[in-house]
Amino acid sequence: MALRYSARSDLAIRTQTAVTDLPYDAAILDRRAREIAAAGRDLAALGWTPATSSNFSMRLDARHAAVTVSGRDKGRLDVGDVMVVDLDGRPVATAHRPSAETALHTQIYRRFPAAGAVLHTHSRAQSVASRLYAREGLVRFEGWELQKAIAGYTTHESVLDLPVFPNTQAMDELVARVDAWLDAGRPLHGYLIDGHGIYTWGVDMAETRRHLEAFEFLLACELDLRRLSR
Repeated sequence: MALRYSARSDLAIRTQTAVTDLPYDAAILDRRAREIAAAGRDLAALGWTPATSSNFSMRLDARHAAVTVSGRDKGRLDVGDVMVVDLDGRPVATAHRPSAETALHTQIYRRFPAAGAVLHTHSRAQSVASRLYAREGLVRFEGWELQKAIAGYTTHESVLDLPVFPNTQAMDELVARVDAWLDAGRPLHGYLIDGHGIYTWGVDMAETRRHLEAFEFLLACELDLRRLSR
């Protein structure tokens, strides 16, 4: 009788199914789930994940990702609050239900093979900026030193566009808008959804958190400029 990873807790439960029967590495899932839970605690403490909002994920391998279970308090996550999906967003070896927005996470993993983590949060600055810039369709950052915190940007003398996509409950429509942006050859390091929040990603959780913090700071600066320039 072997041990198999349980989606309900950080313990293993005894089953008749061998660990090797799982289509992913349970040890990697455990590590990724702990990273996701740690990020959730930190981001919740900043007030960026109110009322069980937000969702987080990390790549497990070329075919699977670990993603937060729908409706969980992101400040109190443990490994049992993280489940596995394939890159089409289908649950794997679990009865849990993933977030409705899982398709936006798996899209990033399909489009960016180097992407290792995706964070989606709902801070006040992100949410307000998403409404304020929705008509323009993007927030354009120019001349800010912290643009260099985004991978690929080495100088403040650059232009960094953060698109704002219309909100919809139809995830396939949002996926199509992101695909259209990328298919047009436009750089994409994150995006806002109108009245919603931000998505950003990186090669690992550390880079993704850096990108999230940088975008949060830049958005707050742009909002302050607009307010103070009146």
